[in-house]
Amino acid sequence: MTQNFFNLYSHDFARVAVGVPTCRIADPAYNAAQTIALAKQAQEQGAALVAFPELGLAAYTCDDLFHQRALLDACEQALATVVAASAELAPALVVGLPLRVGHQLYNCAVVVAGGAIRGVVPKSYLPNYGEFYEARQFSTGDYAVATEVELLGATVPFGSALLFEVSNMPLFKFHVEICEDVWVPVPPSSFAALAGASVLVNLSASNVLVGKAGYRHQLVGQQSARCLAAYLYTSSGGGESTTDMAWDGQALIYENGEMLAESQRFSDESSLICADVDLERLSRERMHQTTFGHSVQRHAAEVNKFRAVRFALALDVAQALPLKRCVERFPYVPADSRRRDERCNEVYHIQVQALAQRLTSSNIKKVVIGISGGLDSTHALLVCARVMDKLKLPRTNILAYTMPGFATSERTLKQAKQLMALVGCTAAEIDIRPSCIQMLKDLDHPYAEGHEQFDITFENVQAGERTNHLFRLANHHHGIVIGTGDLSELALGWCTYGVGDHMSHYNVNASVPKTLISHLVRWVAESGVIGRNDAQVLLDILGTEISPELVPGTAGGQPEQKTESTIGPYELQDFNLYYVLRFGFAPSKVAFLALSAWQDRERGRWPDGDHVARNQYSLGEIKKNLGIFLDRFFRTSQFKRTCVPNSPKVGTGGSLSPRGDWRAPSDAQSVVWLQQLQTVPAE
Repeated sequence: MTQNFFNLYSHDFARVAVGVPTCRIADPAYNAAQTIALAKQAQEQGAALVAFPELGLAAYTCDDLFHQRALLDACEQALATVVAASAELAPALVVGLPLRVGHQLYNCAVVVAGGAIRGVVPKSYLPNYGEFYEARQFSTGDYAVATEVELLGATVPFGSALLFEVSNMPLFKFHVEICEDVWVPVPPSSFAALAGASVLVNLSASNVLVGKAGYRHQLVGQQSARCLAAYLYTSSGGGESTTDMAWDGQALIYENGEMLAESQRFSDESSLICADVDLERLSRERMHQTTFGHSVQRHAAEVNKFRAVRFALALDVAQALPLKRCVERFPYVPADSRRRDERCNEVYHIQVQALAQRLTSSNIKKVVIGISGGLDSTHALLVCARVMDKLKLPRTNILAYTMPGFATSERTLKQAKQLMALVGCTAAEIDIRPSCIQMLKDLDHPYAEGHEQFDITFENVQAGERTNHLFRLANHHHGIVIGTGDLSELALGWCTYGVGDHMSHYNVNASVPKTLISHLVRWVAESGVIGRNDAQVLLDILGTEISPELVPGTAGGQPEQKTESTIGPYELQDFNLYYVLRFGFAPSKVAFLALSAWQDRERGRWPDGDHVARNQYSLGEIKKNLGIFLDRFFRTSQFKRTCVPNSPKVGTGGSLSPRGDWRAPSDAQSVVWLQQLQTVPAE
């Protein structure tokens, strides 16, 4: 497929659609016209696949009319109309109708593309309980003898084990099942997924009952999650008979348990929903989850029953086609305020439980922590406070030290003291400058002789002295040192080897990215979980410029060093980290996703709340900062990550522990990633 950076198909996305046309009972010509109209809408939106309701060309509620030859003939004529129209349409269409095969009648889904019928799938499970009597009219497809059917003058594949493969989109393979098929303990789509189907399609009628819409969400969401697949679900809407049932026309598109789109229920008009499915993401999830491959082997007998039906789609990748999919600007931080509070609550308690277990198992009752007045050490201290409460120990067992150096600002020193007072820990201040001067003298460093040489040695002497004090204090007081460095710093190598942001006895923050830590601190401030209502100091800390404060600043008290000026904005680098670490995407796709997320408010969601900066980044800025990330992540920083202290993994976004999610050589080069990044245009 021709590559175009600005077209979603070039990055292994597929736009899929679900249509719910209004229908007339036993009027196939009308129903075909409504189907074609929606298919044209899907074509205009760039879709590759459109699914329509079960028996939609006839209407589901025909009952015994399905045994009338006039209706069956009319359904085949309506299908011919759809097939003829598809010659001028790019997407594949999946339509439902009754079909005669041999001497039996089947409830079928027909796949149509490029002016031809590609395959016919009969329904496997016929409900015959409650309000359903399908076994009265239809035969089950599982026991059909035929593997081919003569239809509209062509011989086409027939059977429930068909796998439709789009030849010009290698990752796009779909399977079709019908309504009840997904309600059974082991749906046909489960085996189809094991056989390679990345997109599962369900043509359903599904009358509406109280609570059924919510159950459909659970059913479709869970099936897509278990199968590591996308799932398209369509049901009948307006026009179906209400003699004994009602219809809401609910259509759903899910991907790996996450809803991408839903139709408006009870609409009086035909409706169409579209969403962009990430086929590469699904493929990588299956590759990563090795038990998926084990399941393929275990169920080889069922998997081997599937027959491949291959055809190409006339998709236009020459034009710019942006994503029709919400891409979170902050993938570690839910945009919805309720979900974000739930996430913060869970992460916080994971950290608390982990540290409490470490103290309990080692029979240690005191912790030692350095407090800088910045974000990471603030959150680590808040975790320690809750741990002491959980273990019914006094917070004075937290031995907190602020250790001003040559560049410590009045603001951060004040905030450190206020924070320690707020928590109620044992607070102390140690001026590290005298010991640093001694070390610099021992090193024969020019600063010890009064010369302003602020080099890396000058910086690391301060960081090292702080860490040395903390470890010796822990020895002296029979405690352990709590680390404060976060996931973002580890990813970028923005930590000094062997000192506080890298080394400790136990690090509670090591798998928490910077963007999430800021929300955790805010959540603690707003929820009052540390037991005090005076949270202004936490808000002040959130508003403080991120800086290591190792080089003396200006006379106005502003820090000389601004971390994000060197390594790039954390909000962008956390975005890059998520997609590189979690999915292993190529740099060009990460850049495409970043552009989709950051170019406007419609395609990328901001977390609720005015406190979040409303930044926007051009493609040039995205590419520049992604280059910084790739070089630091792959080439310069791994040696620091191979020897990090114990720390709890808190989320599926990943961990950089060499004992967990990330095991990589320290001698790797970044050249292949940087070369691939060059395929991204400058603007």
